[in-house]
Amino acid sequence: MSDAGAPPDHPEGAGPAGFDLGGQPDAAKPYRVLARKYRPSSFNDLIGQEAMVRTVSNAFETGRIPQAWILTGVRGVGKTTTARILARALNYEKPDGSVKGPTIHMPDLGVHCQAIMESRHMDVLEMDAASHTGVDDVRQINDSVRYAPASARYKVYIIDEVHMLSTAAFNAFLKTLEEPPEHAKFVFATTEIRKVPVTVLSRCQRFDLRRVEADVLMGHLSNIAKKEGVEVEPEALGIIARAAEGSVRDSLSLFDQAIAHAAGLVRADAVRQMLGLADRTRVIDLFEHLARGDIASAFGEFRSQYDVGADPVVVLSDLAEFVNFVTRVKIVPATADNVAFGETERVRAREFAAKLSMRVLSRMWQMLLKGIAEVQTATRPAAAAEMVLVRIAYVADLPTPDEAIRMLDQNGGGAQIASGGGASSRAAPAAPLSSMSAASPMRTPVSPRSGAEASARPQMAAPSVQTESAPVLRITTFPQLVALAGEKRDLLTKAALEADMRLVRFEDGRLEVALERNAARGLVNDLSRKLELWTGRRWTVIVSNEAGQPTLRSQNEQARNEHARAAEADPRVQEVLARFPGTKVIEVRRLAAEPPESNIIADDLNETSDGDDD
Repeated sequence: MSDAGAPPDHPEGAGPAGFDLGGQPDAAKPYRVLARKYRPSSFNDLIGQEAMVRTVSNAFETGRIPQAWILTGVRGVGKTTTARILARALNYEKPDGSVKGPTIHMPDLGVHCQAIMESRHMDVLEMDAASHTGVDDVRQINDSVRYAPASARYKVYIIDEVHMLSTAAFNAFLKTLEEPPEHAKFVFATTEIRKVPVTVLSRCQRFDLRRVEADVLMGHLSNIAKKEGVEVEPEALGIIARAAEGSVRDSLSLFDQAIAHAAGLVRADAVRQMLGLADRTRVIDLFEHLARGDIASAFGEFRSQYDVGADPVVVLSDLAEFVNFVTRVKIVPATADNVAFGETERVRAREFAAKLSMRVLSRMWQMLLKGIAEVQTATRPAAAAEMVLVRIAYVADLPTPDEAIRMLDQNGGGAQIASGGGASSRAAPAAPLSSMSAASPMRTPVSPRSGAEASARPQMAAPSVQTESAPVLRITTFPQLVALAGEKRDLLTKAALEADMRLVRFEDGRLEVALERNAARGLVNDLSRKLELWTGRRWTVIVSNEAGQPTLRSQNEQARNEHARAAEADPRVQEVLARFPGTKVIEVRRLAAEPPESNIIADDLNETSDGDDD
């Protein structure tokens, strides 16, 4: 980042005095903020934009320089700075005249460099499209572009926030942009690339400046801290880098503020206080309480943070950020090696990622995402945040459907679910971290239902507490097989039996079916394995070439249609349909008090029929 022409007393990597990124300010000069003091002056100084630098370098070396560039990206990634560096590279010229054309190699100041970087060169014109949006402003550019540059090699027009130009202004630009004079170049910068007409985009070479990674920003801030003689904790740099969200300018502004706030050693706690962030360790503790389902501890931790001034929305947002970090570590373990995160955060994230299932993490994320929106609109944010924490902690001990089925199938799982629940389970002490299982929430899973409700289903727990192996179960009809799948809570298998299989022959231990076209490829093997598990004996499932009976779903649909036609044929129903044009029979139900052979219309038509016939 150093310039060869920099005086020795300047900090390493800083440009000469007078530059926006210039060296140590003189005593007579006012303080220059870090974002301006360390503004890049060459392509070597740009961080995190290697793809763009490589493309521009190759274009300059081969002479394939376009007439217009458009730079897009979030605020603070260096769009305007890159535009000025492009203008400097196009017009780079040494005093001795040794450089004959555009180049990206600018080891020291050229004839035009300082004036270009200070935005005062007469051949490098900068225009803010936010304040010059009209067609008259563009016409002035069209009129001046015809004249040759006064002293530089190219006339360079830098237009910032180009998306703010009006439609008429864009249209006035098209002809000049497509066929500009050889001595004219255009560099556009925008944060809203979608608002730029495609007719303009097609005439420009586009570069998307990416967000700078947090670890890269940390290294950049660390170098600046050394040049400024500022002591700073690495964790504090990580907090600033993450808060900047990929923006170099934002990171420098926050670092500038942190230096002034600390008035000495920049500590992580001081940065958190400055940014209004909760203590990361306390956020992780709150996460652990919620994952264990320990509502009382979660309440106490949240109230403790709230009492010292933490914003409920910020607490939930930090909690959601940590959930996302744990999820990323679970998917890509190398994510925990990112030094932008604190040592405690990385170690505990690895631990949680190994113990929590993906579904639990996803469930917590969804509830936090919805809860943050609720807290933002609530009249009492703290109370709303507490209710969000209650919901998260309450579902922490609820197994997901597949986990519940797995626990029922495993030896002893049914008894565990059936015996849990009730207020007493909430009062139990939190399980130690070493006892967490990867397939279940961090606390021993229990049912939220009462003991009476759980005991009303003895058939769920009986196989696990009476015998070690499931008893042999006899099944004599295909509907019994479908009902068994329903009892086992295997809804996917039950739906496949009803919709994807046409019965050909059925015997106890042997099933012959024809499959629908949309049936899953491994359905037969999965069904055979599950039947052996459920019934305690081997089953033979054969796919037949015969047509077989209609699927159960088709049979049920046909029965419903027949009931509907029979209902529509009833004189009373026909009278109602005639009185209310457009009325349809939606559903036919059988009332419990009626004889089995009597049907009733369940779309409120009975209210219009004769009272003595109901």
